[in-house]
Amino acid sequence: MGLCNKSGAIKAICRGIAWLSVLLAVGCAPAERRTTKAGLTTVKPPVEPPTLSVDVQRDAGGITFTQHVPVPDQVRADYETALHMLEQAQYDQGIPLMVKVTEQAPALTAAHINLGIAYERTGDLDKAEASLWKALESNPHHPAAYNELGLVQRRKGEFAKARASYEAALTEFADFHYAHKNLAIVCDLYIGDYACALEHYEAYSRLVPDNTEVQKWIADVRNRKNKKEKP
Repeated sequence: MGLCNKSGAIKAICRGIAWLSVLLAVGCAPAERRTTKAGLTTVKPPVEPPTLSVDVQRDAGGITFTQHVPVPDQVRADYETALHMLEQAQYDQGIPLMVKVTEQAPALTAAHINLGIAYERTGDLDKAEASLWKALESNPHHPAAYNELGLVQRRKGEFAKARASYEAALTEFADFHYAHKNLAIVCDLYIGDYACALEHYEAYSRLVPDNTEVQKWIADVRNRKNKKEKP
């Protein structure tokens, strides 16, 4: 999808990730522990699992989000099958299977994010937003979830909320170049905050120096910002 500004330069609304892959640690949830003492059997509840973290790495190939989640083999297989279906735009089959994965492994943040992306691509923005909020419930520090949420909110015309979501993504991962670009576009084309737009176009340009098109956008914003500031 593209948007055209007054200078004629095309500014693509950048999703950031096509689909989110995740590193899964195969295993099962901890079982109840039973101990016997003096002929009596007591049941100790399972130990609460630690908060799941996301490792973020950025290199020349892009951004990799890694989440270590203990899941059974079948859930892992279903996740990979659903992801493949969504990559092939087989939404009628992929979405129900990904829903099943989220029900069986609610802590698997990537499944909620991918479900949100799928709903967004099929035009169901309310379900997309709901899935992304569930992703943030399972992991409130996931930058990709905030970035995707911002895209959905922008499509719904909720530009202030979209801005806040992109800013939250950058709080979690300051070098998230897609979030810089998306935030700059929202500030530029929808909110009219040229200072914000310039800051984040420049940040994106520093992180992605090979993108020469963004230099045109920076020059255009500076020009409009200077005209606005002149008495």
